[in-house]
Amino acid sequence: MEIDLSGKTAVVTGGSRGIGRAITLGFAEAGADVVPLSRTESDVEAVVEEVREHGVESRVETLDVADTEAVEACFDRIDDDLGIDIVVNNAGINPGSALGTPGSVDDEGFDLVTDVNLGGAFACARAAESALIENEGTLVNVASVGGLVGLPRQHPYVASKHGLVGLTKSLALDWAPDVRVNCLARGYVATELTAEVQDNDRLRESVERRTPLDRFAEPEEIAGPAVFLASDLASYATGATFAVDGGWTAR
Repeated sequence: MEIDLSGKTAVVTGGSRGIGRAITLGFAEAGADVVPLSRTESDVEAVVEEVREHGVESRVETLDVADTEAVEACFDRIDDDLGIDIVVNNAGINPGSALGTPGSVDDEGFDLVTDVNLGGAFACARAAESALIENEGTLVNVASVGGLVGLPRQHPYVASKHGLVGLTKSLALDWAPDVRVNCLARGYVATELTAEVQDNDRLRESVERRTPLDRFAEPEEIAGPAVFLASDLASYATGATFAVDGGWTAR
């Protein structure tokens, strides 16, 4: 059964590279107008060109999701221009400054990760609330296996992704039956952000051994489930977290 999102507008945070780019193009291929959001204008411009090649609308918008005032203004502009039917909270970071034992992670590193991964997702949900309710839309949060299980030496990241799973449930309850809210818990994906892990034989083999499918995902393998959750094919799903992790959490 083909997914047709013609007449819908999707907003994808972190939408210009890696998983976000794949999700952005996945929505465009399904016929939706798509606005990818990122802090880097050149990256946004590049993916907007790709979106328009599918014959749908887009626009260039840059955004730091941790800047709540900027989030409100950006979503207002998009809603005024194209409307908002779908929001995908994909923006996320896990910098080296936030990795390590609890004693080695300072307040700045912890706040940086949680402000983007969790605070940014909440800010975008809040900014889109009126449009999503009016349009009976959908919201998809992109978490990770770190939102379902613990990961050593990634404490701020794991806390933020567990929070995103919880936020999914609370938003789903508040917005039902008008808006559906679901979450993807992805496994390790072959992107620029995991290049260091992929290039390190020991780390790559460790991830592959821990993953029953024995490999990293491709970004498009996360995009498909995101598009599905935003479509009518998932019309009875809300408040749920779907593991797209190659079996990581099945152990």
